[in-house]
Amino acid sequence: MAPRRTNIMISGWDLFVFWTVALVSFVPYTPNAYGLKWIALTKENKNTVWTNATACKSSRLLVSPQKSLCKRNLDAMAAVVESTTVTFDTCQLQFQDRRWNCSSINSAPNFTPDLNKGTREAAFVQALSAASLAQTLALECSSGMLSRCGCGQLPLGEDKEAHPNNPQEAFRWGGCSDDVDYGIEFTTRFANGPLLTNRNRDNPRSKLNLHNNNAGLKLIESTIKRRCKCHGVSGSCNLKTCWKALPNISVIGMALKRKYSGATEVSFRRTVVRRELVPKDPQLKDYTLYDLIYLTASPDYCRQNIKAGSYGTRGRTCNRTSPRTEGCDLMCCGRGYETLVTEVTEQCRCKYNWCCYVTCDECRQIVEKDVCL
Repeated sequence: MAPRRTNIMISGWDLFVFWTVALVSFVPYTPNAYGLKWIALTKENKNTVWTNATACKSSRLLVSPQKSLCKRNLDAMAAVVESTTVTFDTCQLQFQDRRWNCSSINSAPNFTPDLNKGTREAAFVQALSAASLAQTLALECSSGMLSRCGCGQLPLGEDKEAHPNNPQEAFRWGGCSDDVDYGIEFTTRFANGPLLTNRNRDNPRSKLNLHNNNAGLKLIESTIKRRCKCHGVSGSCNLKTCWKALPNISVIGMALKRKYSGATEVSFRRTVVRRELVPKDPQLKDYTLYDLIYLTASPDYCRQNIKAGSYGTRGRTCNRTSPRTEGCDLMCCGRGYETLVTEVTEQCRCKYNWCCYVTCDECRQIVEKDVCL
């Protein structure tokens, strides 16, 4: 008896569902984006009141190690959220004059490819987010805002006595230093937590992001400086009281931007002992713990290419007289620019009248703005 055949009709919709499920199942996991999801707290959890463990548990932006740390350090979470705002603002400020202007950070936690593929830009954001968190926590500690930390440690027995040739160099340690040790310790556990899970530990991008996180923290360690207040009659500075303080975040951002410019492209390959991230160009010297590294070369960001994470520079404001990166020649990638002329009305020649009001004239002026084609 011949075998019986059964004809099975498969609709177009069934095929669509099948291939959709198949493709989703094989999408490569991107731990670098996963490890940075927490910086979206500034958008989704900005108004969260971190008073109990429920807020930690319900957050979709934190992974298990971060949630555990959150539950044990509820009063630090407001500072964590504040640091993410600092990261957003600092990144966009530092790159406002570049083709890549960090506007894509606003897509967090659904990162675009420029921040999702181990690029130079992703390395900067990774290091900046860690540095911002450590700095914010260190300042909160010295301000007395957190229960688990306070003033940072001062060097013991290192007061400098007055010298006959240079009496103004005398100082003594005092005041309240920024608690950099606590900031770095907390950030190491919080920012590195998603990258050290069993799922991610040996992934090259996890190793990449761990390095860049730690490079940001190394920078924080290196930028803490002595800050002093003078004591003496009529403002003289015969004796100073000094403490350890971190600089403004803009100073840290500029330092990281320099590291961004000198970042090392690496590849993940086997060395004598194990597979490691090593410079892609064997002629280059090895990177240090303070350097930024990246796996994927960036596009030039001249033209829109959503697949590569480039928004392009069409419509961007430029400066036709500048030879630097904000200049129209570089910003517009040789495509040229147009000058838009508008008339603006502003208040001017304001006068204070006794008592107590201000009167102003209205002035009109012509404003020119250069825009990339």
